[in-house]
Amino acid sequence: MNEKRERADTRTGTAQESSWRSWPSREALTRLGVPRGRIVLDYSMITALSVWVLVGCYTSGGFDGWYAPLPPLGYGLCLAAALGYHHTTLDHRPAASLGLLGVIALGGLGAYAAGAPTSATVMWIVVCIMAMERLPLPFGLATVAVLVPGFVEADETGFLGAGLTTGTVLLAGYSLRLDAQARGAGFQLLAQERLAREAEAASAALAERARIAREIHDVLAHSLSAQMVHLEVARLQIEAGADPSEVLKLVTSARSMAREGLAETRHALSALRGDMVPVEEYLRELAREDRAEVDVSGERRNLPAEASQAVRRVAQEALTNVRKHAPGARTRIRFAYEADEISLEICDSGPPPTAEGGGEGYGLGSSGSGYGLLGMRERAELLGGSLDAGPDGSGFAVRLRVPA
Repeated sequence: MNEKRERADTRTGTAQESSWRSWPSREALTRLGVPRGRIVLDYSMITALSVWVLVGCYTSGGFDGWYAPLPPLGYGLCLAAALGYHHTTLDHRPAASLGLLGVIALGGLGAYAAGAPTSATVMWIVVCIMAMERLPLPFGLATVAVLVPGFVEADETGFLGAGLTTGTVLLAGYSLRLDAQARGAGFQLLAQERLAREAEAASAALAERARIAREIHDVLAHSLSAQMVHLEVARLQIEAGADPSEVLKLVTSARSMAREGLAETRHALSALRGDMVPVEEYLRELAREDRAEVDVSGERRNLPAEASQAVRRVAQEALTNVRKHAPGARTRIRFAYEADEISLEICDSGPPPTAEGGGEGYGLGSSGSGYGLLGMRERAELLGGSLDAGPDGSGFAVRLRVPA
């Protein structure tokens, strides 16, 4: 399929570079998109011309007696040649196409030899128009040039009538060619637009798959990895005969991680379905566990799923870091709807002086939940935003800005 499209594109490009020497497009050579009224008119004209040619042969007196069956037989052969010409031009076969036109032209020559110049002229005119409409222009012009002597010979007015006939067939054939090419170009544009839409849909599907993969990675992979570490340590302690209370702590911690991972999985599924709660409500619910202050400013609006998820993940990670490294610290969450972006700031006052191990190891990405602010920074940058995290006075601050 792709090779066919490439060949079609190459053929189209060649036609655009040298249109006067190239074949009309396949869409132009078919009846695709031709109105039904136009088709009826064309068949009516073919029928009228057929009657004109046959009547002209019989009224000329050249097909009396035993020669009476020749006009319909000869004309039937010419019609068969015309049908074959339609298919050979679709396949871009110049030799076969010119040969079939030659059959029709010879039929006209036979009519002229039998004394029916009018029938011969009509058939030659049809040959010229067909050549100008469906062949590369050099072949079409050559066909007309070959038949000009026939017009001169068959027309009683000589060169004047032949010149008018030649000009008429050139104009009519080229007009039909332009009309067919315009119709074909319209269908080519529709085909290109369809391909572009398919490519856009495929790109959107890939982007959605990547988004789902990131959500699964953020929610499940890290959570399950942390649980496995805790459970493995618990197994080793059991084998070493450690104190059951120590093993219970590890199992309890793994259970807590599993519960948090399940909750986050539900939030992620809600985000993918587009029915998750608003960001500010999620922040207030999240802050309630840590008794953090929440300040929301700006006019509320619907946010893209990616931006909303980035805010949720960063808030969760930052609060987890506070619980781990600064237990008992006062925490403030500021969320703002701005003109063309949203911002989130989470600041804490630092660990109280009496907190055990206060402040040690407090840093970016050191989280027990496993998500990591470094991963959140990458998520923000993918969205065209930024994430900064670092000491702020005696505490720590995380600042996120995302276009939305």
